[in-house]
Amino acid sequence: MHDPHSTPRDEVLHRVLDGAAETQPALRQAAAENIGVPADLRQLVDKIHTHAYRVTDGDIARLQATYGDDQLFEIIVSAALGASRQRLLAGLRALEEA
Repeated sequence: MHDPHSTPRDEVLHRVLDGAAETQPALRQAAAENIGVPADLRQLVDKIHTHAYRVTDGDIARLQATYGDDQLFEIIVSAALGASRQRLLAGLRALEEA
């Protein structure tokens, strides 16, 4: 199935995960894939990947002293973008198989 939006979508992903930022690209990539996430971030990133609507102010507050607002923002955006990409690709595969 041809996806006319794959190129711009992949470019956004590349910029978020590999572009200039406060957070190391490896950590942003780990958050996007929900693989190899540091232990202190694992609960937040997993929650974003599985039930993002359940993320609370407390989830963020307990990490602010360690990561600060800018890094937390980048980690959260990376996780959300990775989770949405995984769902989109699963949906496209399902359509292709149907």
